Amino acid sequence: MKFPQNIDCGGGYLKLAPSTIDQAHFGGDSPYNIMFGPDVCGHTKKVHVIFHYPKKGENLLIKKEIKPETDQLTHVYTLIVHPDNTYEVRVDGSKRESGSLTADWDFLPPAKIKDPSVSKPTDWVDEATIDDPTDHKPADYDKVPKSIPDPEAEKPSDWDDEVDGEWEAPLIENPEYKGEWKPKRIPNPAYKGPWVHPEIPNPEYVEDPNLYRYSDIGAIAVDIWQVKSGTIFDNIFISDSITEAEAFLAETYTKGKDAEKALFDSIQKAKKEEEEAARKKADEARKAAEEDADDDEDDDGGHDDL
Repeated sequence: MKFPQNIDCGGGYLKLAPSTIDQAHFGGDSPYNIMFGPDVCGHTKKVHVIFHYPKKGENLLIKKEIKPETDQLTHVYTLIVHPDNTYEVRVDGSKRESGSLTADWDFLPPAKIKDPSVSKPTDWVDEATIDDPTDHKPADYDKVPKSIPDPEAEKPSDWDDEVDGEWEAPLIENPEYKGEWKPKRIPNPAYKGPWVHPEIPNPEYVEDPNLYRYSDIGAIAVDIWQVKSGTIFDNIFISDSITEAEAFLAETYTKGKDAEKALFDSIQKAKKEEEEAARKKADEARKAAEEDADDDEDDDGGHDDL
């Protein structure tokens, strides 16, 4: 996939849909099994991996943030779903993220929940430190004011006590002030540590070993969202063999990526040189116009009246 130049907002996704899909009227709300691809829009920069879970009737978004590429070069996005309910997302052939379907999507409710019959004991002490009861505020502690008159301030020479009132130096923070007094903190002898809510098996949890499996994949859809034209899709490959996919990647992407980068860099260099030449030419024209204007002023002012 390749994004257009200076992309502002765009996304491109593959959708694997069931064979029952109405292809003639396919749209953004049409049902699908899997949606996969990069989304770049404002602060949003992520790779979407969305699974439809028939038992919930919901489209489930991945919990992780997978970063896409955002330059103008070609990039390859690969999603691998394994029969052991694990997955891997690759970008340009390198692993970008991986994990389990159960951990990174909300297919299933949690296997364990907090025991509703147990509550934190009322006498449980989870405050690790307490005020030292033997520590007392010094008798003269409050005698140190928070602010004092600025010793370097001087009464203005034009100050009139009768008109302006008695002059007082402005206040500044007292460097001797130690702040509000607080007793020292000491370890709490009654501390029992953080209370941990006991867990029990969730009665609503039912394991599903076939989360990865879709029995009906009959169509491939390309869903593009963009505010600037130029997004390019090609070389869509779906297989049950990672080896075949890697060979296809090597033949269609890896073989030509260095040449594409070199060509892109040369085009950008030529464009920059052209813009610099145009800027230099405009500067020279501006300077020439300013010099002509100065010469005209000298000519107009060079005559004396008789």
